[in-house]
Amino acid sequence: MDSETSVRGGQNAAARAAREVIEVLEVLWSRGRDLTPTAPVSSSQLRVLYALDGAQGINLRTLGEFLGSAPSSVSRMCDRLHALGFIERSLSPASRRELELRLSSRGENYLTELRSRRESALLEAISAMRPADRAALVRGLDGFHRAVEHTAPGRTPAGDRSAESA
Repeated sequence: MDSETSVRGGQNAAARAAREVIEVLEVLWSRGRDLTPTAPVSSSQLRVLYALDGAQGINLRTLGEFLGSAPSSVSRMCDRLHALGFIERSLSPASRRELELRLSSRGENYLTELRSRRESALLEAISAMRPADRAALVRGLDGFHRAVEHTAPGRTPAGDRSAESA
């Protein structure tokens, strides 16, 4: 077996392992979301909440670019989230024709509770791991996160939390 075949085999094995972990996490996440006292949101709407959590005060166009979604889809998701009381819309001080989007206190509380339940589920599983396996997990996930941030189209770098307006 040549080194290129070996590298591809390792990449395929890593992709399969990551997919399997993601599927397990999806099950854990849906369990946690089912237990939430507030109205659950779709995965697309959750992406909006995460985006606003990282960039409060952005406009619809910038949010759509960040999510890689059509303006009409983003607008509908924001309408639903606003109706649930999870986001607030206000006129932009830079342009009276634009709206700024922010998480409401209810949206912030929803994300805090959701993250707490997810972290509890993860801590339960991680506590069962050997210390060396935990250290390897941290290194691997850190590398994976950097690779995703580097290769994902339209992504704002994780360190850039500035609010954009267009």
